[in-house]
Amino acid sequence: MTASVPLTEALDDTAPPRQAWWKALLRDRAAALALITLLSIALAALLAPLIAPHDPYEGTRSVMQPPVWAERGDWTYLLGTDGQGRDILSRLLYGTRLTLLIGILSVGLGATVGSLLGLLSAFYKRIDPYVMRFADVMLSFPAILLGLALVAIFGPGALPVIIALSIATVPDSARIARSIAIGVMEQEYIEAGRAIGLSDRTLFSRYLLRNSISAIMIFVSLRFGQIILIGAALSFLGLGARPPAAELGMMASQGRDFMLFAPHIAFIPSIAIFVIVLAANITGDAIRDVLDPRLRS
Repeated sequence: MTASVPLTEALDDTAPPRQAWWKALLRDRAAALALITLLSIALAALLAPLIAPHDPYEGTRSVMQPPVWAERGDWTYLLGTDGQGRDILSRLLYGTRLTLLIGILSVGLGATVGSLLGLLSAFYKRIDPYVMRFADVMLSFPAILLGLALVAIFGPGALPVIIALSIATVPDSARIARSIAIGVMEQEYIEAGRAIGLSDRTLFSRYLLRNSISAIMIFVSLRFGQIILIGAALSFLGLGARPPAAELGMMASQGRDFMLFAPHIAFIPSIAIFVIVLAANITGDAIRDVLDPRLRS
């Protein structure tokens, strides 16, 4: 007679253990470099008040000072100054912090709400048509259009951008969560749980959520770089943080007026956006490769 397996051990075994997927992620040199780069940038942004060499909002007489590697560069301002004489390095650190904050909050809020809707849609079939039609309606509004509408209501600022990007993330995360949850709901351990009388709360939290979290993590990791880019684009258009606050997209926008005389003012924040998005995308691809059982096989 075959020994019975407790229901608590009947979870999906396709996902690798936590330590295993971390080791697999770090074995990929490109992914490890991207992850270290991303964490280093986040740490530098977090410590901006401690490591910024100058006040990011204080103007000086050294207007459009070139970076230190230029012919007329000054070691006082390693990355030069902008059109108002403000230290670009200090503003870069503070701007990166705000850019990352917008991305993290937008992806976190949008993915949380959307994933919850998608899981509930798969768990309770009667609300599935309403949730999916709601997601279809939300998909018809691009993030930039939502940003314009919210700015018209509340005025420019970081909060309208976060709200717009969060709303734009909800329908995609709802679809991803629903698609993976439908597969989980067809597993035998869900039927066995219902048969022995487990509550909906237990089935949802212990089995459906735990077996869907890997796919949600993949979506979040891949979505983060995209949200950073869209948020920077909204700030570039003047819909994001208000001056004199530092934000990478806004810094690039302010530097475009000096492209012929001091191109570094626009290039440096643009390169920072490029590095953040590239590192986030490489890390997200690596996480997908590690957590997706179809790619591992």
